Amino acid sequence: MKRMKKILACVLAGAALLTATGCSGSQDPKRLLVAHGHGDWHPVHIGLSYLCDEMEKETDYTFDIYPNGQLGDDSAMVQLVKAGVLDIAKVSAGALEQFNPAYSIFSIPYVFQSTEHYFNVMNNSEAVQEIFESTRKDGFIAIGWFDSGSRSIYTTKDGPAATPADLKGLKIRTMNSPTSVSMINAMGAAATPMSSGEVYTSLQQGIIDGAENNETVLVDDGHGEVAKSYTYTQHQYLPDIVIISTETWDGMTEEEQNDLREAMKGAWQAHETEWNKIVERNKTGAKEMGVQFYEIDKTAFIEACKPLQDEFCAKSEDNARYFADFQSYLDK
Repeated sequence: MKRMKKILACVLAGAALLTATGCSGSQDPKRLLVAHGHGDWHPVHIGLSYLCDEMEKETDYTFDIYPNGQLGDDSAMVQLVKAGVLDIAKVSAGALEQFNPAYSIFSIPYVFQSTEHYFNVMNNSEAVQEIFESTRKDGFIAIGWFDSGSRSIYTTKDGPAATPADLKGLKIRTMNSPTSVSMINAMGAAATPMSSGEVYTSLQQGIIDGAENNETVLVDDGHGEVAKSYTYTQHQYLPDIVIISTETWDGMTEEEQNDLREAMKGAWQAHETEWNKIVERNKTGAKEMGVQFYEIDKTAFIEACKPLQDEFCAKSEDNARYFADFQSYLDK
């Protein structure tokens, strides 16, 4: 596998990397490949760069980061990590569902009921750590996570979506997943799955009445030009997950593993600082476009989505145990 990884590095980086790393025959298990799907300006890239820099200071590992989806989409990167060809990747928790159903809990609506609840669970829950380790037999584990905000409803209709009744008859774009479709329907709207690239035009032409996402799409994707009402339903907090090949992890000493976990903590903070800046920039820009932001009591939406939570828990004992563990942090 290490030979395959060095070949991949050579193909991607060309002659410069070939000269620098000796891909023409030497194998260097201390040179690790890292990939993600965002631009080199994104908080994920900043966080992963911090992780790599800290590891290079503390250990004799070196790193090459490939942003912009150079190694494929999330599913392709997971496959490369499983094969030991790619060492570390950032992928969405949603993308990991197809590799291990334990990750489906992160897509369940209102499994997290506030940002504080979300952070408390992700940073302290033993169930989260169990899920992170649950894919070891598949060739990878998770070593940490990045915040990607909360998903909320925004519409071309004036006023807040304060209750499911306010969404009745509205076509709301959602991701093309059964959980997301069921969630939006339960919240009172008519779920309309489509790719993210179609949303702006569909909002503009009235094909859909709204969508659900975090605030960054309002300015960065221009959706605030046509959708002027953003309601903090905060129905999902879907974390980004940093995974590592078990071959790479098991090749580290215990001290190096501890160094990596510590570097991941710093990477999370570096990411979070930049993420908050981007969210605030988008909110400010959206307000200048005329977007109105609405805080609401989410109780009606939480109750509407409870059947989806019950259905999830009924599927397995592990699901029920994970859900109960997550909810226990509401009062901590």
